[in-house]
Amino acid sequence: MPKLIVVTREGEERQVEGDVGLSVMEVIRDAGIDELLALCGGCCSCATCHVHVDPDFADRLPAMSEDENELLAISDDRDATSRLSCQIQFTPALDGMRVTIAAED
Repeated sequence: MPKLIVVTREGEERQVEGDVGLSVMEVIRDAGIDELLALCGGCCSCATCHVHVDPDFADRLPAMSEDENELLAISDDRDATSRLSCQIQFTPALDGMRVTIAAED
């Protein structure tokens, strides 16, 4: 089972296992890390699942949709590594990826 490394807002690093086919948001939620709110449940309509993705994995991610880009545009914590975790399907190619939960807006 692929692993995901999640860095919380407090800087705690947790390695969790995730089922292939879930979104990164679902993997984080299922691991019991509740600071990632994901209020819309993965519908790409709230940006409360904002994470910063390890740049080494950027080329393995799907292209960002216009909706995702617009939602991230309102975040004060957006940077070049910002993504909505609900929009990233967890695959074996992402084994070992590190994501940092973005500051709450």
